[in-house]
Amino acid sequence: MTIRPTRTTKTIEGLTPATVPWDALYTEQTPVILKGLAKDWPLVRHGLASPADAMAYLATFYSGRPVVGYTGPPAIKGRFHYDATATAMNYTSERVQLGEFMARIAAHLDDPEAPAFYMGSTDVDTFLPGLRAENDLRLDHPQLAAQPLVSMWLGNRTVASAHYDTSNNIACALVGHRRFTLFPPEQVANLYPGPLEPTPGGQVISMVDFEDPDFELHPGFADAIAAGEVAELGPGDVLVYPALWWHHVQALDAFNIMINYWWNAVPDYMDSPANTLLHAMLSLRDRPDSEKRAWRAIFDYYIFGDAKRPIAHLPEPAHGNLAPLDTMKARRLRATLLNKFNR
Repeated sequence: MTIRPTRTTKTIEGLTPATVPWDALYTEQTPVILKGLAKDWPLVRHGLASPADAMAYLATFYSGRPVVGYTGPPAIKGRFHYDATATAMNYTSERVQLGEFMARIAAHLDDPEAPAFYMGSTDVDTFLPGLRAENDLRLDHPQLAAQPLVSMWLGNRTVASAHYDTSNNIACALVGHRRFTLFPPEQVANLYPGPLEPTPGGQVISMVDFEDPDFELHPGFADAIAAGEVAELGPGDVLVYPALWWHHVQALDAFNIMINYWWNAVPDYMDSPANTLLHAMLSLRDRPDSEKRAWRAIFDYYIFGDAKRPIAHLPEPAHGNLAPLDTMKARRLRATLLNKFNR
């Protein structure tokens, strides 16, 4: 029995690429649908004509480099996930020509028991050079000035189980319809994350089957539903949501294409917090509770609190690593850590 949040994602209509209030959207840090923002893209028009038209249009840009295609049996009902042991996947992957992969999808457009076909996170500029010259967003905001990572997602009726990304996301539904079910980062425990590895796409995914949730095994999922929201996207709609928000993504039609933009509003010299999490497992997680409480206070002081507080009472020459980071300080910190790791 499918149970979804009743709250729907905020929608803004009537915007053009030149009038998107990127500054306000970035400041609010909540999901929002920009209705029809990409409706004039040629790829959208071809998709509205037919799946065959969209496939033929894509083929004109294809570089010939093999893509990674995932195929699951009809029994998984499009849900790319784990097998019963949670140590292996319920699908296979291969390197394949894009035209061949789309032909497999085309052969099953009218098949209610079709295999699940999915091509995820494929770099647009590498595999489809020139496509963005005709199909691209105008990202006029200082936080977006750096080149974002632009990827394509393609397939039939598939499910990307709930997961989070470490980057902010702009997801453009271009061919077919998609449903995003979104949860704030604080719901992590109620979404019952799976193993750190292996994972379907590099990110931890929820073990909850959203189409048939087991509330005895996952009782907290009811609280996640209460805190979540649903974003229904049609061709040309754009969804913007912050980093670390969990999102469960359903591609709803026999052929679907999405392009997304990932970006982080931080300098390149900063390391990924995901690496810090792994180091914390090595250094903190299994210490006595009394020590962990003490370290939590120290982290609140140095990391999660006001960064100016630890240096407010110190003369400037003594600030050292407590001062704001720059490229050289980041290099010195990395060198210090490498020396400690290699002890």
